[in-house]
Amino acid sequence: MFRALGRREYQAVFQWMQSFTVGRDAATVDELWWVEHLPVFTQGMAGKPEHVLAPGTIPVIQVDRGGQVTYHGPGQLVVYCLLDVRRLGLGVRALVSALEAAVIEALATYGIAAHARPAAPGVYVGEAKIASLGLRIRQGCSYHGLSVNVDMDLEPFSRINPCGYPGLRVTQLRDFGIKLTLAAVAKDLLPRLGRNLGYSHYTIDRERSDGYGGDPPWD
Repeated sequence: MFRALGRREYQAVFQWMQSFTVGRDAATVDELWWVEHLPVFTQGMAGKPEHVLAPGTIPVIQVDRGGQVTYHGPGQLVVYCLLDVRRLGLGVRALVSALEAAVIEALATYGIAAHARPAAPGVYVGEAKIASLGLRIRQGCSYHGLSVNVDMDLEPFSRINPCGYPGLRVTQLRDFGIKLTLAAVAKDLLPRLGRNLGYSHYTIDRERSDGYGGDPPWD
């Protein structure tokens, strides 16, 4: 199932992901949530404080995904992957590759040639990173996911070592003359994610596609 959460504070969605994962069982349908966050830095479990250079007024939140520090903010598409990876028969490396491949395929439709790096998860255009990826696997199920830079202020990335790499360049769709809404990019990306994960069909939560209140989206 695909769900659109709109623009959300990070902390609330983080808690929803955890609650969804803890409460799911063998029959729970996998879900992909797409969301836009208010400005926030998130620091993964292996995160080193020296990679947070000058956060200023942007909050830094410790989270339970893999990886180092990254930035989320308006104009960035974030997709959370709430999946039973054991049921899908995927190992962690295969899951990461499937997510990266979907982003690369979507970017190709915009005329952007992108690639993955085996030693540094994410998607790159040349030497610049356009999509980041970080996951947590708990009892055979994943949460967290990926982010794609669409049309955003990239300045906050200069306040960190993105993903723990000093001097890593960051780019976005707008830099290549691609002017799309987050909803348009989600429409292109999510079906590709579904297919790469092995799904032949999906449903869309149209009733809750926008205008969420403060309650978790599965209530």
